[in-house]
Amino acid sequence: MEFRKPALAGREAPLNILVTGHRGYIGTCLVPRLTARGFNVTGCDSDLYAGCDFGPLPDAIPAFDCDYRDLSIEQLAPFDAIVHLAGLSNDPLGELDPALTDDINHRGAVGLARKARDAGVQRFIFSSSCSTYGAAGEAFIDESGAFHPVTAYGRSKVDAERGIAKLASDYFSPSFLRNATVYGYSPRMRFDLVVNNLVAWAYTSGRVLLKSRGTAWRPLVHVADVADAFIATLDAPRAAVHLKALNIGRSSENFRVCEVADMVARSVPDSRTDMVPEATADARNYRVNCDLATSVLTTWKPRWTVPDGIEEVYRACIEFGLSADEFESPKLQRLAHLQLRLQTGELQADLRPSKVAGEC
Repeated sequence: MEFRKPALAGREAPLNILVTGHRGYIGTCLVPRLTARGFNVTGCDSDLYAGCDFGPLPDAIPAFDCDYRDLSIEQLAPFDAIVHLAGLSNDPLGELDPALTDDINHRGAVGLARKARDAGVQRFIFSSSCSTYGAAGEAFIDESGAFHPVTAYGRSKVDAERGIAKLASDYFSPSFLRNATVYGYSPRMRFDLVVNNLVAWAYTSGRVLLKSRGTAWRPLVHVADVADAFIATLDAPRAAVHLKALNIGRSSENFRVCEVADMVARSVPDSRTDMVPEATADARNYRVNCDLATSVLTTWKPRWTVPDGIEEVYRACIEFGLSADEFESPKLQRLAHLQLRLQTGELQADLRPSKVAGEC
């Protein structure tokens, strides 16, 4: 049965927020912003990427050190809102075990939303993705466009949105932020993302390495702008964001991958664009209109551009001394890191921590 809490009374007192995946790429940028704004923030993270830091982590916050799938209704009851970031976060990870991707990204997310609803949590903001549009083609697509996911990761986000939406009620309000492809510096850096990846190749090898033909379109957004979009959604009136899906990015920041590569080559000294001999066309091809988000989230103004982000990541590579060996090691390659932890027995096959300490 759904528990009904009193309606939130403005912002006279800080909201109690649970952020799943708070130690991840977006989470380590979002949490300091939330605490600076006066929110009471608790995290939940099994720390799959422990030791994969690229620079200092933010100050620790109270947290459940476990897999979010194992949270109970009782543990969720104190929270007014949940920002759900946790999940397997890219296509190579998703294809490693599609059934596990579905369990974590889709079924787990819907299960968490259901428990949140039953606990009386009033807001649930789901970190979705523009990869739900998949093979959308050359024309701009907005939130009303059809889904055409081409990967297990994209399908899991589609199914999660649909399952969570069914739980909406007068007392439980989900929102869906479909993030464009994210870039930019974070203490838990992701070098698998296209902008970050191309900069790292350029810095460590002098080659801006394209592993596809580079003709596919991608919408791009800086991680700081994504973090600010989540905060703006928490600030927005319930009626403005209830059951709303929003493309998070800027319509002007859609580029072909080859265009991004050329920007990187111009920005990183002594680098040149190169393509692997076996490069093929990427089936993922989507050009996204993001205008609705800025009209709905009236306090949100994305500030970053891709050239600025390239410069930021390049400067981070210099500051933290990224080497070719480190870039290609399990420390900074997410799939390799999880495979290593599975081989050593630190993780179970379902990616839950093997130690009892990983229990909620």
